[in-house]
Amino acid sequence: MSQRVTSRSFRPARIRTRAAVLVAGFGASVALGAGVATAAAADTTTSGVAHAVQAQAAAQAKAAQAKKAAEAKKAAQAAKAAKAAKAAAKKKAVSWVDPVKKYKLSASFAANGGMWASKHSGQDYAIPTGTPVVAAHGGTVVKAGPNGAGDGPAYGNAVVIKHGNKTYSQYAHLSKVNVKIGQVVKTGQKIALSGNTGNSSGPHLHFEIRTTPNYGSAVDPVKFLRAKGVNL
Repeated sequence: MSQRVTSRSFRPARIRTRAAVLVAGFGASVALGAGVATAAAADTTTSGVAHAVQAQAAAQAKAAQAKKAAEAKKAAQAAKAAKAAKAAAKKKAVSWVDPVKKYKLSASFAANGGMWASKHSGQDYAIPTGTPVVAAHGGTVVKAGPNGAGDGPAYGNAVVIKHGNKTYSQYAHLSKVNVKIGQVVKTGQKIALSGNTGNSSGPHLHFEIRTTPNYGSAVDPVKFLRAKGVNL
């Protein structure tokens, strides 16, 4: 009788124990699930942060590339502007040139001598006959030919070029004239060959700067050319 009572008294305890185990197991499962969820959330957050960092790095790289391209463009523009300025300065510097190359200056402006009626009206360049003579500056030919192109036989074959602003250049004692009246010439363009024609003691070029196309209006050509940046 006593044994049956004892057996029955243990059943509720066993049920409660099993219930406790199940609850504990369920709790562990819930805790495990929560941990997994937390880990998944952490992974998602990490992935999002990594993506954001990558996006920021890409944006910074793009901005740096754009800045570099802008700087390169600016540098190229600056170089182009400098080149243009240099070309303009060079063009301005050579707006006037010597009428001949490889010369020796001989008779000077306003010098006295027996080869001319009064003081010398130009600058002589001692050079061999046949030396190319070029326009000292661009302009229009207003005189060309023998008899000093109208200024008298003492000049021999001659050319006079109008440059504007009451400025003319004259080239005399030429062996050959390569231009004609009305022709437009550029700075440095060949216009004649030097010679020994007219009232000349030897091969040379007689060069004048005038305020009119005619004899009697000459100014010091060396002083004029030096003021234009030409070193004689």
